[in-house]
Amino acid sequence: MSFESLLEQTKAALAEVLPKDIDVTDIELEGPYIVIYTKQLDQFLGGQDLLRQVAQRLRRRVIVRSDPASLIDPKEAEKIIRERIPAEAEISALYFEPETGEVAIEAANPGAAIGRQGSTLNDLKRAIGWVPTVVRTPPIPSKTVEEVRIHLRNVFDERRKFLTNVGTRIARDRLPDKIWARTTSLGGYREVGRSAHLLSTQNSKVLVDCGIDPGSDRTPYFSAPELLPLDSLDAVVITHAHLDHCGLVPTLLKYGYTGPIYCTAPTRDLMALMLLDAIRVVNQEARKSLYDSSHVRNMIARTIPLRWGETTDIAPDLRLTLHNAGHILGSSICHFHIGDGDYNMAYSGDIKFERSWLFNPATNRFPRLETLIMESTYGGFRDIQPSRQEATVEFCHLASKVLSRGGKLIVPVFAVGRSQEVMLVLEENMREGRIPKVPVYLDGMIFEATAIHTAYPEYLNSQLRTQIFQQGDNPFLSEIFHRVDSAQMRYSVLDSKEPCVILATSGMMSGGPVMEYFKAWAPEEKNGLLFVGYQADGTFGRRLQRGHGETQMMDGGRQISVPVRLEMCTIEGFSGHSDRNQLMNYVATLDPRPRQVLLCHGEESKAVDLAGSLHKRFNIDSRAPYNLEATRVL
Repeated sequence: MSFESLLEQTKAALAEVLPKDIDVTDIELEGPYIVIYTKQLDQFLGGQDLLRQVAQRLRRRVIVRSDPASLIDPKEAEKIIRERIPAEAEISALYFEPETGEVAIEAANPGAAIGRQGSTLNDLKRAIGWVPTVVRTPPIPSKTVEEVRIHLRNVFDERRKFLTNVGTRIARDRLPDKIWARTTSLGGYREVGRSAHLLSTQNSKVLVDCGIDPGSDRTPYFSAPELLPLDSLDAVVITHAHLDHCGLVPTLLKYGYTGPIYCTAPTRDLMALMLLDAIRVVNQEARKSLYDSSHVRNMIARTIPLRWGETTDIAPDLRLTLHNAGHILGSSICHFHIGDGDYNMAYSGDIKFERSWLFNPATNRFPRLETLIMESTYGGFRDIQPSRQEATVEFCHLASKVLSRGGKLIVPVFAVGRSQEVMLVLEENMREGRIPKVPVYLDGMIFEATAIHTAYPEYLNSQLRTQIFQQGDNPFLSEIFHRVDSAQMRYSVLDSKEPCVILATSGMMSGGPVMEYFKAWAPEEKNGLLFVGYQADGTFGRRLQRGHGETQMMDGGRQISVPVRLEMCTIEGFSGHSDRNQLMNYVATLDPRPRQVLLCHGEESKAVDLAGSLHKRFNIDSRAPYNLEATRVL
């Protein structure tokens, strides 16, 4: 329907539901939401369930906010907040969000800030007009989270206009043709890297993921006619913040995409961290980046964060719901509802169907599901990983062996996900004496990524949430961890003669600080190199896994030969990807079970093998498409 029609429907719904004493001062479209402004916010959000009734009548997400005229100046509001919230709450920061009329209050003791049965917050709401929300102060401050919030405040006016345009585009009339839908493989099929999928209907186009290939300079097929022009896209949806899924999103903006980007809030913040670091690494290596920091800032301003389980209109005939994928912080399975109950499909992204040290297993229950597009990284017949417990035993054995002989252990890690799990394993096993207690150095973005994890505890499993926020029991703040935050400190670690453990990026050894440690320590037999993550074809890590007694590396602009004598080992049980059994079990336990499964994100032999096995066991139409292949699903 058009914006005018939607506005008239909203007014009619409000007239049916609202009591006479509640005045609506304005109605706006803001991205996928209808926003209603009122000076009687308390009455609107009271016990009569008025908001739910309006949303049900409109079949859209509805937000109610205070009329901007009722919001007092933020400086005056801050003064009142600090006066009325008791000192024992220990307020660490206040974040005013003009876009939403909310003020987030970070406090070490949230209960003291909230008051008995919310009395303190209710009192504040009446006094300042802003809607106060209380969150626990993250135990590790995140510079990224703070800078994202500051940037969003700085671009408030531009973002508001942008969201209105997005809302108007979503509300446009549908074409009268009979609905159809297809998915096009634009990257990451029969390969790992450059993930990109295009979902098209006669009304809409949505790009799911837009990643780089970690082993080469290959990009998704941007020249595919279905994708162009870029501004014809209704939305870009990002499953998670690894660069093989999000590394080229700023490039879309650089070359003409002006629409929204949907993902979870932690994915947005981690993307900003990863993409800015990628620019820095490329510049250090004297290569040319495909985008610059201005495009990353533009990406942040155009991102609309969604929570897991929220169903949101993103196009005239498409609704999106994000679900936990269990892979890294904020990683999501993207479930699309097409038309008016016509068809449902999901893109898994990368999934882990097992409870890990950080996350709950991937969601396997959906309201409806006809087609699943699923990863197959470890989909081969022999791709059976050890359990987390077995992997821990193996990790402890190798670490103890290397450290006991005075060596240094290098662990290449992805800054997000694997590094935090390895930190938890090292902390527990050094504390309990199963690994010699030595310094553990964190080099790269690991410490900042860990800080972002503590800023979003609702995305972690309950056990870890309890540990993080229990006084004195936060494993990430153990004394064994030392942040390498300067070149001088890195040189100091490299020159040290004492045994230690290095967690350094990048996880596939395709650049980054890990290369410095490898170059210095690879020639000594007493040292060790432990892979805990997937090594894609074409990466330096994969070449090392194949076994080379000597390797060529760059050093100060010249190529040198480095003898490889250190002990190397690969432990699969730390992977954030499901193994063969978990992928089969995931499909077996899906509720409902889909009619069709398309395999992506896996080497050709693994994707084809898994497709055949799924068809044989479950009698499901299963196959592994090629890149540039289009599959009609409806």
